[in-house]
Amino acid sequence: MSVSTGHPAPSAVSTFDVHDPATGAVVGTYPVHDRHAVDAAVATAHRAAAWWRDLGFAGRARHLDAWRGEIASGRVELAEVIHREMGKPISDAKLEIAMALEHLRWAARNAEKVLGRRSVPSSLLTFNHAATVEYRPLGVVGVIGPWNYPVFTPLGSISFALAAGNAVVFKPSEYTPGVGLWLAQAFARTAPAEPVLQVITGLGDTGNALCRSEVGKIGFTGSTATGKLVMAACAENLTPVLMECGGKDALIVDADADLAAAADAAVWGGLSNAGQTCLAVERVYVHADVYDEFLAKLVAAAAEIEAGGEGSRIGPITMPKQLSIIRRHIEDAVARGARAVLGGPDTIDRQFVQPTILVDVPEDAAAVTEETFGPTLTVTRVRDMDEAVELVNRGAYGLGGTVFARRHGREIADRIRAGGTSINAFVAHATIPALPLGGVGASGFGRVHGPDGLREFAYAKATTRQRFPSPLPLTSFRRDHRADAIADLLVAVLHGRKHQ
Repeated sequence: MSVSTGHPAPSAVSTFDVHDPATGAVVGTYPVHDRHAVDAAVATAHRAAAWWRDLGFAGRARHLDAWRGEIASGRVELAEVIHREMGKPISDAKLEIAMALEHLRWAARNAEKVLGRRSVPSSLLTFNHAATVEYRPLGVVGVIGPWNYPVFTPLGSISFALAAGNAVVFKPSEYTPGVGLWLAQAFARTAPAEPVLQVITGLGDTGNALCRSEVGKIGFTGSTATGKLVMAACAENLTPVLMECGGKDALIVDADADLAAAADAAVWGGLSNAGQTCLAVERVYVHADVYDEFLAKLVAAAAEIEAGGEGSRIGPITMPKQLSIIRRHIEDAVARGARAVLGGPDTIDRQFVQPTILVDVPEDAAAVTEETFGPTLTVTRVRDMDEAVELVNRGAYGLGGTVFARRHGREIADRIRAGGTSINAFVAHATIPALPLGGVGASGFGRVHGPDGLREFAYAKATTRQRFPSPLPLTSFRRDHRADAIADLLVAVLHGRKHQ
């Protein structure tokens, strides 16, 4: 088994190859772990979880900090693995690693404050009880990670699950298994005693087996369609799930916006990582008063970005099947009256898609309603911000959003139906470790990052201790008419109409 701990495990019955998306060359061969192998890994994780839990918050934090040091020290090598397996430029891979380390540090340093035991007040009717609440680990958490951000995204679940006291079995994407193994091997160097973090590799059936195993929760990041399959598999054992699915995020530009900054954010938000980002800007809605000026700045900036050339700023499309989706979205939009003011279907060459900007796209076109996951943008003129918000919220997705406005940015952002919104910057809410990240609607549910992310991988345990017998025994057959009368009086005083 491809586990990082060096402990013996069942062997896989078959293998699969990983290809460099830019060249097609085989860059690695990995085992396909079947149901038996997955169950064995989870069983091993349950034994390791007890040791990890008993370390306590401080003990776990020391290991997590050491892991963070291992990742930071090996960031050049790790960035090379990312580049080789999924194609993004080395500099972008290093940026992803840097952001992941920030969140790992936050989880280690804040887990006890968020999850540790604390006292809570009792009510007047229960004043003789001392009450506490704490958040206990689930035991073993299964994480199914994506390929587009193979460090930052899965660590949003893995590091928070570990900080909460769980062992983790991680199934990385079949496109980036080497990244997952690198991370787990780095962790094993800091905590070699027990296989607290294991990696299983394989295709969809391996992920399905993990969903049906004896894990306490599944943390999933991927497409909405795959997320539905994950939920169906988890339903068999009533295994709870955290779903971070697709998006169709929009950027809104008001009449008083800094247009240069907005265009720069739209270009980065839409084209970085070749548009292969759940939070990518795929739609832009611009106030009519500044539409022409903004579009000119946007096209000029995007025209400087090239995919596939020497020193290119964006890499290839990682999944070959995604090319047909990107092509379909562009061709459908053009066939329905849209114009490609930059790029277009003719600029798709092998695994590379050049930046494409579409205008005059019908709102019911696939390029507007479906996740494209490529370096494309649709730009739409709106009469005012009311129309912009209405169009943004019309879609099924609700992951994130961006607003550029000087005066009314907060008011506009508050009206957007999404898990997070950034004003005058792209996706800043995803980079701040204390903020939760997740979506609504077709973008999923549950949250990673921040206190919410820690609580996702724990269960609330409430405890009371009677300090002295109650002078008003309500939950007893010793309760008499006097107690009933006093209780009734208290209800009237505490909850009567005059207090509402």
